[in-house]
Amino acid sequence: MSNEIRLDALDNEILFHLRQDGRLTNVELAKRVGLTAPPCLRRVKRLEETGVIAGYHAVINTEALGRGLEVLIDVEVSANDRKTYLEFEEVVASYEEVIEVRRMFGRPDYFIRVAVADHAAYEAFLTGKLTGLPCVLRVDSHLTMKTVKPGP
Repeated sequence: MSNEIRLDALDNEILFHLRQDGRLTNVELAKRVGLTAPPCLRRVKRLEETGVIAGYHAVINTEALGRGLEVLIDVEVSANDRKTYLEFEEVVASYEEVIEVRRMFGRPDYFIRVAVADHAAYEAFLTGKLTGLPCVLRVDSHLTMKTVKPGP
């Protein structure tokens, strides 16, 4: 039995436009997808209620905040107990520099995305915070050259 939601071409068109600009009014969205406002609103509400649209958020320009260097980090930890993983996740997620944390299947254990001002700020983050955590076994850094397609 599948919980998959079936989407038609109009649903996909609505999602496309909301990904581009989540602040579109219903009237403008309806115009762009070729519907009148009431059926467009019903479709958006259905997409929200079924969880296809999980929320709306602002896209933050980290460069405008003085954090233009983005680094992707693979982290392996030395523990296999749930308590250590949960503590690690809580601490890492609390760091201001961290903008995304994912626990992975297999290796590495974690994928972490950070945004910092420059290389010196990254070194300070890495040596002063991340590698100082007792369970961190291995860290592999990947500096971003160019963002081709930004995430949500």
